[in-house]
Amino acid sequence: MMLAAYRAAGPLAAPALRRLLKQRVARGKEVAGRLGERFGEAGLPRPEGRLIWLHAASVGETMSILPLIDALTKTAEVLLTTGTATSARLAAERLPARARHQFVPLDVPAWTGAFIRHWRPDAAVFVESELWPGLLDDVDAAGIPRLLINARLSAKSLKQWQRAPNLARRVIKPFRHIHAQSAGDAANFRALGLTDILEWGNLKFAAAPLPADAADVAAFAAAAPPPSWLAASTHPGEEAIILAAHTRLLERFPGLITVIVPRHPERGAEVAALCAAPRRSEGAPPARGKVYVADTLGELGLFFRAAPFAFIGSSLVGSGGHNLIEPACLGRPVISGPHTENFLDAAASLREAGALMEVADAAELAEAAGRWLGDPQGCATAGRAAAAAVARLGDLPARLAALILDCAL
Repeated sequence: MMLAAYRAAGPLAAPALRRLLKQRVARGKEVAGRLGERFGEAGLPRPEGRLIWLHAASVGETMSILPLIDALTKTAEVLLTTGTATSARLAAERLPARARHQFVPLDVPAWTGAFIRHWRPDAAVFVESELWPGLLDDVDAAGIPRLLINARLSAKSLKQWQRAPNLARRVIKPFRHIHAQSAGDAANFRALGLTDILEWGNLKFAAAPLPADAADVAAFAAAAPPPSWLAASTHPGEEAIILAAHTRLLERFPGLITVIVPRHPERGAEVAALCAAPRRSEGAPPARGKVYVADTLGELGLFFRAAPFAFIGSSLVGSGGHNLIEPACLGRPVISGPHTENFLDAAASLREAGALMEVADAAELAEAAGRWLGDPQGCATAGRAAAAAVARLGDLPARLAALILDCAL
């Protein structure tokens, strides 16, 4: 009944959703020329042969499945759907030749139905926790096998599903396979009465290092020489803490450059105003003793390589933290706030290796950053330990690809 009511509400909500998407275009959150894809219109023709459809929410999930997509395209065509403009730009830059990107339609029956009828995928693969009940219902009605990979299920989400067991049976139980990204996630799925949960490890441990041009890295390292450090993927509320830490650190490290990469580049002006900082998007170079706002897309691999260590955001404001593995696999030790719920396994591995420092406020952040700024050799040693801690699961993309392709026979 809950699913029927949800689906019946879709057509009623469609006019409001169209207005919402137009508003998002104005804010740069949607691509105007591709808005029809959100209504189920085909942006591209369906390729011939076996087609595997993967759906990822945004940039982080997309990054994690790029090696999997590479493995799949050796024997099949791939359709990747996402829901954000930034992930579409990433897809345009990183997808291999036999893969293509389309925006996922909003969960309105007419739109999701049109999408399924056009693409007719041989298997549908959903990443982490991006589950739309109506879309999944259409997948089942079309007889398409579906899988959930690198799945996350928090204790909070588990309680919500347990309060709606019939809906959980319709939405989660039909997955042909569920691959959980951690033992804790697997235990939560089993608490819903599911069995045969695959515990093959977190796909993000198998992700390729973020790319960067060596000449660009050298140029930025020269423009922001030591002492300097990086705060990446920051969220509102964190930049003020980082600025306070920067001010404290200046007493010990005159001329310090603190590079802030906001998670959403469109916040560049806001962050720059807060920190009285030059902005990379405006072509301004870093300045000694100041914060520098790197509000560009696709350059995080450059900044990780140019910095001796990195603070990773969404961890001080309580949002669960962003990807700790990205700097670690490049040999950079990590500083984090107390909230690493989205990367518990990675945090545990780095903590055990002595490559993670956890802080709660500006004073602790300044102390942690000062420790590695003042001990470059110790920082480099911690960086090597970080790389070793996350250098595993290299065969996971191929194993998952084989599982998916077997379902698509």
